[in-house]
Formats: sequence, structure tokens, C-alpha cells
Amino acid sequence: MGKEYIGNKLRSLRKAKKLSQAELAQKLNLSSWAVASYEQGKSYPSVEGLMKICDIFGVSSDYLLGLSDKLPDKLALNGLNDEEIELILQFIDLVVQNRLPKDKE
Repeated sequence: MGKEYIGNKLRSLRKAKKLSQAELAQKLNLSSWAVASYEQGKSYPSVEGLMKICDIFGVSSDYLLGLSDKLPDKLALNGLNDEEIELILQFIDLVVQNRLPKDKE
């Protein structure tokens, strides 16, 4: 698995979270150019950057690096393509964003 593979995974995860490259760059304390470079397969994130990316998206480094196809349990959906998984991730984020705080219920 090469730089392009990581870039494609990163792009898919970013789009599923409805983040722009600039928004992801801000969360990673990087330039938009750096995120674009990762997604285009021109460079790799640092180890620290990789850890931050995994934390932001709730995936393992093995998943992002292509060492494992195992998605987090909430994403372990057999037979779905990347586009379908992105839609489900977006739905999950919407549900979480619209959840009422427990003290307001």
C-alpha cells in the first residue's frame, strides 16, 4: 500500500465527516497544502500527524495504512462500497450532532 492508498482513505474519511481540506488542516495544525499533498499521494503524514488523523476519524493506523481492512465496529458493514460507507458515516455524524445533552432531556 502506497501513498495513494493512504491519500484515498484520508479523502474518504474527510468527506464522510464533511470536512474541507482547510478544516482538517486546522485540526491537524497544518496547511491546506499539506492535507492536499497527503490526499494526492505526494507525501505521507508524520507519525504524530498520522496519530492525530486516526484520532479525528476514530480509525486505527492499521486501517489508514492499509494493514487492516477492519473498520471500527460502528463501520463494520460487509458488502458496502466506499460511497455507501461515507453516507452512513455522515448519517452517524448527523445523529451525534443532533443528540440532546442528557441534562436537557
